[in-house]
Amino acid sequence: MTARIISGTEIAQQIREELKAEIIHLKEQHGVVPGLATIIVGDDPASQTYVGSKIKSCQSLGIFSANFPLPNETSESDLLDLIEKLNHDPKISGILVQVPLPSQIDEGCVMMAISPDKDVDGFHPVSAGRMVAGQPTFLPCTPHGIQELLIRGGVETKGAEVVIVGRSNIVGKPVANILMQKANGANATVTICHSATRDISAHTLRADILIAAIGKPKFITADMVKAGATVIDVGTNEIGKTPAGKRILCGDVDFDKVKEVAAAITPVPGGVGPMTIVMLMANTVKAAKLAHQLN
Repeated sequence: MTARIISGTEIAQQIREELKAEIIHLKEQHGVVPGLATIIVGDDPASQTYVGSKIKSCQSLGIFSANFPLPNETSESDLLDLIEKLNHDPKISGILVQVPLPSQIDEGCVMMAISPDKDVDGFHPVSAGRMVAGQPTFLPCTPHGIQELLIRGGVETKGAEVVIVGRSNIVGKPVANILMQKANGANATVTICHSATRDISAHTLRADILIAAIGKPKFITADMVKAGATVIDVGTNEIGKTPAGKRILCGDVDFDKVKEVAAAITPVPGGVGPMTIVMLMANTVKAAKLAHQLN
């Protein structure tokens, strides 16, 4: 048995089409144009690539995009002043500050400065608290994208044993909180494994749904996966380059071998990655609707 592929590329495209229709409706019926402000400090190539892809996504959907590229020597106070202006700009529904930031800037202070009403990344402590409490909020984009992959991929989460390998604030912890909620697309029994877990395989072999977010190439091997499980691979690891200089990527899962054991699996690339940006777009549209009391 070879696993069914859950394509993040295809599911993200479905969501984009839904968002396009919603954005047209907002413009035509209410005169509302969602707007996303992206701030990048410095010239980190990976950050520039990420921000560029977000700007392209905005343009393709009809979301107003405002990009603020700042020099590497930008002070924390200048960045906070810009965020404060954007907090009060009615054209801006959501604010995203690309990380990492230069050493002179405290990422925690920057996160706190963004209004929770415009926190489309879902990392403000207010957003995190609401998520834990099961209250309506902006969910972090990658964890929310994982939930959408499961829902739209036809994977039952109610009562399922979910094992997450990795406890980062970006993926592991929030996806655990999302999937344990008493809600549709959740209601699972969740276990988190991490660097101090004594026997990771003892946990992963119980998993109906295994989520790998540990940042180690091919860490999850076939003998760690229960037959018939669903495997979600969050990892994106560069393991070399082609003669033409193109990056060779692999996930945290040994895909070729695990696909012979699992019932369903996400690929890398083309799995979780495309979902992150489209969920950012969805959060931006949601923020615009909330700002105009249209929810």
